[in-house]
Amino acid sequence: MRPRVYITQPVSAAAVERLRAVADVTMNPDMLHIARKDELIAAARSHDILFCLLHDRIDADVIAANPALKAIASTTITPADIDIAAATRQRVPVTVIPSSLLDDATADLAWALLFGVGRRVVEADRLARAGVIPGSQSNYLCATGISGKTLGILGAGGVGRAMARRATGFPMKRCYHDPRRLDPAEEASLGLTWLPFDELLATADYLSIHVKLSAKTRHLIGTRELSLMKPAAFLINTARGPLIDETALITALREGRIAGAGLDVFEHEPGINPQLLGLPNVVVTAHMGSAVASLREAMAMVAVDNIVAVIEGRPAPNCWNPEVYTQLA
Repeated sequence: MRPRVYITQPVSAAAVERLRAVADVTMNPDMLHIARKDELIAAARSHDILFCLLHDRIDADVIAANPALKAIASTTITPADIDIAAATRQRVPVTVIPSSLLDDATADLAWALLFGVGRRVVEADRLARAGVIPGSQSNYLCATGISGKTLGILGAGGVGRAMARRATGFPMKRCYHDPRRLDPAEEASLGLTWLPFDELLATADYLSIHVKLSAKTRHLIGTRELSLMKPAAFLINTARGPLIDETALITALREGRIAGAGLDVFEHEPGINPQLLGLPNVVVTAHMGSAVASLREAMAMVAVDNIVAVIEGRPAPNCWNPEVYTQLA
């Protein structure tokens, strides 16, 4: 019997076609419907492999619903919402995608947010659509601007470095913090100056976060950190929502302790705190850093690579918990 694969939301048609050549595929057709827990349990029971997206929560109950589950193939870089311990106990490989795939698209979106809030683009769009045109030289929409400002990059991984490369096209000072400092040649090529964490917060006009989420980095930016930033500074986050204490951020924005924020990710996704949505100095997007058609196809193809390996009895090339293979040996 052919293996049965369940895809939790529509992905690239080319990837689905490739998968159908080796398996029976069922897919939730609704791009706006995030599978509920009961739906995921039912899917796990009736399929051999789950093909899931970043927003899917695959907990121990979902995994236990099928003792013969063969794999969980995810299109996320870090499977934070998959119970890895439960999967490993059940000898289920959990596969991911390489982080480098998303570097450029995520950096592009970070710059879009930076411009959106730094030049009040989104606010101006709303006003213009409502028929409010203050006048071409009115001070009503005066903004901080970009040129001549200091960009602070928190985290010098692939996305942080891609952010820095884009900054070379603007007359901006560029500095960064990462516990693992780049080598001097790379710093020079990117025009980056390393600063201690607190100094970066105090120096940046735009602080762009590109840090992996872990137990240590959760609420990396909270009340203390926000108090170190300039009142005229902006916070940009395209990494993970829980890196920022949203309650502290909302307070800082309301009290004018920072000037604004551009956010693609949120602490309690898929929900967004309505208090954030009510602030005019906040630009939000719907966790869409990877929402580029060619990239999404590449991500889906990597997931298919992993699934095909499992079907063929080979170790998956992007396995997050490779110990499942030593357990089986």
